[in-house]
Amino acid sequence: MNDSIPDQVDVARGDGAGDVQKARIFISYKRNAAPDEPVALHVYEVLGRQHTVFIDQDMPIGTHWAERIEAELRRSDFLITFLSATSVHSEMVLAEIEMAHRLAQEQGDHPVILPVRLAYKEPFAYPLSAYLNQINWASWESSADTPRLIEELQRAISGGVLPIDAQAQPGLLQPSPPNTFPKPLAAAQPLRLEQPGGTIDLESSFYVERPGDKIALEAAIAQQGVTTIIKAPRQMGKSSLLIRMMQAAQDAGKRVAFLDFQLFEKSTLNDPDCFYRQFCSAITDALDLDDLTDEYWRLPLGNSRRCLKYLGRYVLEKLNAPLLLAMDEVDNLFGACFRNDFFGMLRSWHNRRATSTIWKELDLALVISTEPYLLVEDLTQSPFNVGEVIVLEDFTPDQVADLNRRHGSPLSQAGLDDLAAMLQGHPYLTRRALYLIASGRSTLDTLLERAPNDRGPFGDHLRYHLFQLHGHDDLIEGMYQVIRHQRCADPEIFWRLRCAGLVRRDDSRVKPRCKLYADYFRGRLYV
Repeated sequence: MNDSIPDQVDVARGDGAGDVQKARIFISYKRNAAPDEPVALHVYEVLGRQHTVFIDQDMPIGTHWAERIEAELRRSDFLITFLSATSVHSEMVLAEIEMAHRLAQEQGDHPVILPVRLAYKEPFAYPLSAYLNQINWASWESSADTPRLIEELQRAISGGVLPIDAQAQPGLLQPSPPNTFPKPLAAAQPLRLEQPGGTIDLESSFYVERPGDKIALEAAIAQQGVTTIIKAPRQMGKSSLLIRMMQAAQDAGKRVAFLDFQLFEKSTLNDPDCFYRQFCSAITDALDLDDLTDEYWRLPLGNSRRCLKYLGRYVLEKLNAPLLLAMDEVDNLFGACFRNDFFGMLRSWHNRRATSTIWKELDLALVISTEPYLLVEDLTQSPFNVGEVIVLEDFTPDQVADLNRRHGSPLSQAGLDDLAAMLQGHPYLTRRALYLIASGRSTLDTLLERAPNDRGPFGDHLRYHLFQLHGHDDLIEGMYQVIRHQRCADPEIFWRLRCAGLVRRDDSRVKPRCKLYADYFRGRLYV
């Protein structure tokens, strides 16, 4: 979607072009960014002469806005998404791509995603790469390319494909250093700064180490046969720490397999037979081993026993080296009917280290946002209460001051205090604020004044959260009660809101995680 949000611009105009069948098209872009908005509006204008096109520009923000965005995506045949050095960091652009991907699985391959690179030749960062790397895309370098781009989009809408396929893509992208792990792209860096967003680069000078880092890295380097749990709400740096742990393990001579449960299809998460098999296939794919799941799935065993034999008798034996199995976004198994069995299986792998030499070769690292008891009912079968549990917290005043120094000290102590009053040490928002101020894109006074606005410095981030609440009336009601009355009677609702990074507990009261969230959501939740 975009960085804006507009009143529906649902336009279908005929231009006498014969019996061209109309398609429904959703245009996703980052508003108030160049060249994103000018190109998106031009494409909207031309395609709108033959098709029904939705582009978001002035629609009032609120829970009804989120409902409208989902409805438009759901009935669209195509999602045209414009990707530039700016928009690849947009949470709403990512959210719209993720939703289109999910809807295509549910609805029989629509909407079809049509990516357009706008003067952008870097490889897509994770998780965009997971959704887009196998999809044909079109490119645009300057306004002279717009007519050609429109012709290519029209052909794709008429049943063709965009011109640049997976085989041609590598030769057209700028070379990047080899890395076996998902990593963020380098953004445009005025004043040698880094635009925040996603996992923080391994080489970044803006990564703030916290006490849990040392524990995780020691587990990855100096120990063997350990289970590490990294726990924190959204956007606390969990994935960034996991990536560093993976790199340390690799440097120590271990093999690493990275799995992101966010990328498992919804249908797979509802089918245990399919899930366990894909789980094993994903491990061998990550390790560049032959996939032997066909052979092991012929065994007359249950899924957990098949996985046990697959990992113990094949993967670990074949590697002949320690293995770190790193699992991100584990919370996506929250609703799976087989979650107790799956996590019980991981616990059994942990326990096997005591009696089996080969299982001592396996390290487990799991990243979660929610409370473990919501994932596993029987604590004796839980992998979340063994090994090292690392809980990440919001930045302390000293850590914010350190980050301010790394940005060239754009804020005085009084300014840091004002920023802390608004953001309460939220890692991502603090980094974004310092980036905008240090790069000259905003002053502190302007940033604080516009902070809770839809088109303000955090608008994309705030709209993303509002979008994620859509369709979850229980969460909306819970957030409303937190804002109005500083309470949340349902423990599960509290943990789900905390998992999303929206609330915190302060003694006996439950509060919005920061003043920014309280100010923004107060007038936008309708119950």
